[in-house]
Amino acid sequence: MTWLLLLALLIASGVCAFRGVSLRTFSISLAGVVLAFAVFTDISWVALALTTVVLATALVPLNLTAWRQRYLSAPFLKQYRRMLPELSDTEAAAMEAGTVGWEGELFSGNPDWDALRQRPWLGLSKEEQAFVDGPVETLCGMLDSWSISHERADLPPDVWRYLKDNRFFGMIIPKEYGGLGFSALAHRAVLQKISSVDPVAGTTVAVPNSLGPGELILHYGTEEQKDHYLPRLASGQEIPCFALTSPRAGSDATSITDHGVVCRRTVDGKPVLGMRLSFDKRYITLAPVATVVGLAFRLYDPEGLLGGEEDLGISVALVPRDTEGLEIGRRHFALNVPFHNGPIRGKDVFVPLDALIGGPDMAGKGWRMLVEALSVGRGITLPSSSTGGGKACSLASGAYARIRKQFGLPIGRFEGIEEALARIAGKSYTISALSRMTCTAVDLGEKPAVASGIAKCHATEMAREVITDAMDVHGGKGIILGPRNYLGRAWQGAPIWITVEGANILTRSMMIFGQGAIRCHPYVLKEMQAARLPDARERLATFDGLLFAHVGYTLRNAVRSLALGLTMGRLATVPERNNRRLAGYYRKMSRYSAALAFCADIAMLSLGGKLKQKERISARLGDVLSQLYMASALMYRYEALGRPAPDQVLLAWSFHNAMNELQEALGGFVDNFPNRWVGRLMAAVVFPLGRRERAPGDRLGHRVAQLLLSPNEARDRLTAGIYVSASSDRPLSFMERALPQVIAAEPLERKLAKATKAGELDGWTWEARLADACDKGVLSETEAEQLRQVRALVSEIIAVDDFDSEDLRLGHAADEAETLPRSDAA
Repeated sequence: MTWLLLLALLIASGVCAFRGVSLRTFSISLAGVVLAFAVFTDISWVALALTTVVLATALVPLNLTAWRQRYLSAPFLKQYRRMLPELSDTEAAAMEAGTVGWEGELFSGNPDWDALRQRPWLGLSKEEQAFVDGPVETLCGMLDSWSISHERADLPPDVWRYLKDNRFFGMIIPKEYGGLGFSALAHRAVLQKISSVDPVAGTTVAVPNSLGPGELILHYGTEEQKDHYLPRLASGQEIPCFALTSPRAGSDATSITDHGVVCRRTVDGKPVLGMRLSFDKRYITLAPVATVVGLAFRLYDPEGLLGGEEDLGISVALVPRDTEGLEIGRRHFALNVPFHNGPIRGKDVFVPLDALIGGPDMAGKGWRMLVEALSVGRGITLPSSSTGGGKACSLASGAYARIRKQFGLPIGRFEGIEEALARIAGKSYTISALSRMTCTAVDLGEKPAVASGIAKCHATEMAREVITDAMDVHGGKGIILGPRNYLGRAWQGAPIWITVEGANILTRSMMIFGQGAIRCHPYVLKEMQAARLPDARERLATFDGLLFAHVGYTLRNAVRSLALGLTMGRLATVPERNNRRLAGYYRKMSRYSAALAFCADIAMLSLGGKLKQKERISARLGDVLSQLYMASALMYRYEALGRPAPDQVLLAWSFHNAMNELQEALGGFVDNFPNRWVGRLMAAVVFPLGRRERAPGDRLGHRVAQLLLSPNEARDRLTAGIYVSASSDRPLSFMERALPQVIAAEPLERKLAKATKAGELDGWTWEARLADACDKGVLSETEAEQLRQVRALVSEIIAVDDFDSEDLRLGHAADEAETLPRSDAA
């Protein structure tokens, strides 16, 4: 009976921990178990008394707030304050910036899946859809990617004019200032379609709507700045750029040596309070054609002219192109993708103090402005562009793999090609779901700093993998540059998108978990803030409440992780219990959400401030959070679209790929944890039955690959939103029109091949055998003509370009460039 009592106490403790009850409820529950045994069993009074004494000794003091604070919380708080890592200004601003959305649920260890399923599936307004179907479609038809990238190294003047006339640079600017006032989803749709055609045009449109000063002016500018600049930016009268990166300050932007000094200067006979700026910037997109520069620098006030400290901090100012001393116009050349990008320099450049975005009151508040405002654009621009690129690769690779034949079969029927096609389709499906969910969060009023990092990092990484697989599928067709090539420049330029807007190595190893662990965790940021409260009594009381709530949270997630691991998630509360497949997906995510929360707490507790330097550990936990977020995005998309049956294989491949990647990251975390015994303990909790996730299997990969090889509903949904025109002779549009004809001709090709193999036809060439087939009645004249037409189409599709040597000579290209008109923006 004593053993039964201990077992009952253990079960009650587990149930309480699993459900996350309060300390008081936990204590009452255990007392109730002991009382029940005392009343209803013949248990030994000695055993009962001993158990009661042990439980009372442990639980009563914990429920006495004054005792607990004095003897437990106070010593721990003292140690905790010593463990708190020193944060740079960059990190501190990033930690506190933005809002927490669905990623916070994933960090809770017990996500509310109904909240995800009830999230609205937003669409474009009629005005936004008309813009995508009209001006954006027209723009895509005007873009000649080969001419832009190889001959002009710029958009042609008529494209620049069209962009300005149709206010492409004012998508985020409200209508009252002359902009389009579009939603984030409309912004995504525009960039997705343009990027499926040409990366130079996509970048040119993207930057003024994300990294340009427009966003900062809109949120932080004075009324005078808004009234002056926003209409001019919307109409394209002003072309903006934003100058942040310096040669010696890349990722740690707050260490920039670019500086400004508050001073007085006489201008036109009048004393003007202003700033003397010295700076050296590089990698600034649109700088060569910009007419106004958003400049980030550290501002100093040595004479106390503003009445504050000498070092005011990072500030942001607007500097017109014609400002005396500003050096601008030369270009960097980024991997043969010639969007405008270049250095900006200046020495003792004077601008008035009201050039500060937001005026003098915003002096020193620039870094917080950047983190809050630009992180939103970060979650839209590159994920949207990656979506367009991934969808274009999916459409092109599927069509080409069906059209291109080797050994008498479409290459898409070979398992090696199928493997690549499945990755292309599955990752494009994931990129699209990821970017849409992040844009939806923005449209719902969130400022998703952590989700934006996840979206940017993983969308661009997956896009690089997709374009690499697409190049492998196309073989020689992909590597020969020229007007017929639709992959080469995208493959060359893939590292650009990996690098810009926060290099992916930095984002993955430091920002996603480093920022997410504090912003998304229900207690960590509050504990850090409590530990820094000035009043000692308030500090201890606040910290005590948070500390014991945090302990309960950690125990809950440890028990949940173990229990869900042992039961394969069957104890989790999930929707769709009648749908075995979907319920299984939700259970997996619930299980790994608890594992993430538990492992994150153990890592922070055992490593403290050293976790900041353990970047591999941080990166792996960030990968777990990222894969959970992407899997959630997949489920959100599938549910919101009404669970289309043809998409089920895409969902299955993408979901299992995410879970396998998650397991690899979580396994790497516990295997490489600095304290080996702690690592083994965590492994036993999160993988009690071993590591059972598997990569998508061959049968599933085969079914996914087959979706890309012919027109169908799932393929149309997967690739919706990119530029394919019935009237265009662009390679992708041409190939899409030819694909149904190629498929229709396949039975005739098999008939011809069968007769040839049987020795029924004479002739050394295909044309001779086709003529003989008509003469012998194997094929009719109509069928033969159909094969000739399809063969002509296929010949054009698989053709590659060739050039005279003189056309490729660098000097010749430079001479030709001198004769081309410059864009009117320059």
